[in-house]
Amino acid sequence: MAKKNKKNAEVLPEGMSRRQAKLAKRAAERAAFEKDPRPYNGFAVEADLVAMQEFVPSAHFLAETAADAGFPRQVRIVTVLPGAVAALVRPEEEGGEALVALQTAQRGNNPNRDLAYALNWVKSAAPGASLETGVADGSEPALDTLLVTEQTPVIEVAEDFNWWLTEDQQSDPTVQQTLQQANDAVLPSEKIDAAITGAAWWIDPGEKAHIRWIRPESEAVLLPALARVHAAGDLNLGEDTRFAGVFRTHGLLVPVFDLDNTVTAPEFAAPLEKLDAKIAAALDELAGSGDAASLTADEQKSKQTIIAREVTIR
Repeated sequence: MAKKNKKNAEVLPEGMSRRQAKLAKRAAERAAFEKDPRPYNGFAVEADLVAMQEFVPSAHFLAETAADAGFPRQVRIVTVLPGAVAALVRPEEEGGEALVALQTAQRGNNPNRDLAYALNWVKSAAPGASLETGVADGSEPALDTLLVTEQTPVIEVAEDFNWWLTEDQQSDPTVQQTLQQANDAVLPSEKIDAAITGAAWWIDPGEKAHIRWIRPESEAVLLPALARVHAAGDLNLGEDTRFAGVFRTHGLLVPVFDLDNTVTAPEFAAPLEKLDAKIAAALDELAGSGDAASLTADEQKSKQTIIAREVTIR
């Protein structure tokens, strides 16, 4: 009987044994799937990406892709696509644009890597193709190599999902029925145009409206400042508004306010700017000082009240 062929010699990293190389490979694989504490950090559009991923029903914007990333077509980043697919490329006769969704049927631990995976897929996808699952597998490039980090796009907020379809598709009775079901689920929402830190999004689910204000500061920095403003009785947006608590999501805090839904979203721009100035003043006062040493007893109590109202989304 012929002798078995020896296995091809492994190419090992210089200075490593086979066991060390295997351990290093496993460590790299684990690192590739560890949760990023703040997935969109470094992007000027961070607050809006978080809002579109977690709070906004129907919105989209034309993405500015990196010049050397090799995109052959325009890319639009959207809240959600039909069937909650991760991405699709329109047929050439419909413009050939690529659409990449932030809200999908399946998600990984790192939304930034999922987004990068879907963006990388649309570079070579055929017109008319769709990507059902866009969970990152470690093969995707870094998101900041695909998108321009400094971009501040104009976000188009829609009252429905009619932008999903072409005019011909919208005239199809079967498609219209499916579209109507999706449109019936859309809640009125609007980004408030205000000169503030972060991004404030208004939404009206029915009995009362809400503002969700995505702030860029770390929790350790923002929480004491919110506590100081809360203790002074100023953590609100005026008459008939109430501070409801905070969401913790994607490494950021999102103060939430309950509102009278008969007041339109633009009317909250001035109150937001006024509150933003108070938070900025508190941040300046607390900068470089320890929390326990700087907050009064009432402010410490307010901090605990805010913590008790925190809800972690992801």
